[in-house]
Amino acid sequence: MTTVSASTSPSLHICRADYGNSLHAAALVSLLDAYARDPAGGGEPLSEFAKTHLASALAARPQAFSVLAFDGAQPVGLINCIEGFSTFACRPLVNVHDVVVLASHRGQRVGEQMLALVEQIARERGACKLTLEVLAGNASAIRLYERVGFANYQLDPAMGQARFQHKWLD
Repeated sequence: MTTVSASTSPSLHICRADYGNSLHAAALVSLLDAYARDPAGGGEPLSEFAKTHLASALAARPQAFSVLAFDGAQPVGLINCIEGFSTFACRPLVNVHDVVVLASHRGQRVGEQMLALVEQIARERGACKLTLEVLAGNASAIRLYERVGFANYQLDPAMGQARFQHKWLD
């Protein structure tokens, strides 16, 4: 298990999630549900299907990994990542898909520490870059991402910055 121990809190532990570990699986679901219920996550709880199957569905995908933060025994942070592929670099990339830090632990560099472990794992996988999307109104998350080296994506300034879009299939 890959871990990072540098912390401002002696009881904070950052680790790669083990989807087969029932404590990690429960932390994954509870933290993602808290994020889903937040306005930044859409304001709706996870479905019972998602709650029941999330850990096993992620475990079945070798391109997925998650990082958890615990303060003592309490889960306080989560990052879910999905490996993709950069055709231009002909190498993997890692998309930071979900970033969750409970309100009680925001401003304590929990997200920064989790992102450091994400970067370490991405490098171990041979990834050329990390990607993520963030809502324009989430100023604290934007500050975090910029502090650790993320920037808006553009290839040619004349073409402007990339925009994230989606299309639901069901």
